Amino acid sequence: MSSSEPLYYADYLMLDRLLSSQELESAKHGRPVHDEMLFIIIHQAYELWFKQITWELDSIMELLAQPTVDEKDMGTIVGRLRRIVAIQGLLIDQIEVLETMTPMDFLDFRDFLYPASGFQSAQFRIVENKLGVRREDRLKLEGAVYTERLNDDDRERVESYEAERSLFDLVEAWLERTPFLDQGDFDFWKSYQEAVLNRIEMDRKLVATNPNLTEGEIEAQNKDFDAILAQYEAVFDPERHAHEVAAGRLRLSHRAFQAALFICLYRDEPALQLPFQMLELLMDVDEGFTMWRYRHAQMTLRMIGGRIGTGGSAGAKYLQRSAERTRVYGDLFNLSTFLVPRVDRPDLPDEILESMRFRYQQ
Repeated sequence: MSSSEPLYYADYLMLDRLLSSQELESAKHGRPVHDEMLFIIIHQAYELWFKQITWELDSIMELLAQPTVDEKDMGTIVGRLRRIVAIQGLLIDQIEVLETMTPMDFLDFRDFLYPASGFQSAQFRIVENKLGVRREDRLKLEGAVYTERLNDDDRERVESYEAERSLFDLVEAWLERTPFLDQGDFDFWKSYQEAVLNRIEMDRKLVATNPNLTEGEIEAQNKDFDAILAQYEAVFDPERHAHEVAAGRLRLSHRAFQAALFICLYRDEPALQLPFQMLELLMDVDEGFTMWRYRHAQMTLRMIGGRIGTGGSAGAKYLQRSAERTRVYGDLFNLSTFLVPRVDRPDLPDEILESMRFRYQQ
């Protein structure tokens, strides 16, 4: 038996340290402001949740970094991504609590905060880098790089993650290893291209024979069909895809993009259900941070209007533009452009279908 004393709740959670870490800056200047306590606790809670998100991301990335991802690990990855999405819901909900503080309440202590700001959250920058946000995706702050406002230690720590493989890199490599894309004599992409062309041709005929459309409307519809075909070229033609990547309109490799599309098209097959859930959750995570940034921007607009932020940014306008620039998994959102109805999907050969099923035999 252990000779140590029984574990006590407050000691386990280190509550003495945790609950004594809220020091009002306004009090240090001789006039404590009531609502500064809420401001501190909200932002401390954010940092705790960022730590938990990092913890989950590290475990997910460790599993995806394996040369072959074990099937049983896919459930773990999906579960931990779902946890991140749930945490993001809390990040957004906390803004509603913060907004119980009025702009006048905030002005009572805001001047004491200069030049500290959320831009100096090293943990959030690390989360972004781990997800796959690149330096070129970021807006500059008064012409300076995103780490300019960090101290030397935090800057070195944050920038070190730029050189490491991100979750995006690991997902891309995992997608590139997807089987089923070319198996035996079956050329899926040729069959899929025929299905796409047939569907577009059917739609063209429906438009051409529609008595309710004018010639101008028919011409406009045909131009839309031509634009859709041009987009599809990136799916079937590696050179066209490389051109789209170079132009910044796509990011995933051609092989990875095709694999993601294949998974979405045949999501009902047992072997692809968890991979499809993972792709869906990656979009949820991306969307969750975009929503949080937008919500944060709206709260900032409500609190400070057109003033600059305490960190010297353009306030709400900067946050809104940043939300638009920092999506990581835009290629996954774009997959819906290339889907066809289930009835138009190419039928997979029996041997491929067999390899994607689960079996239990006594």
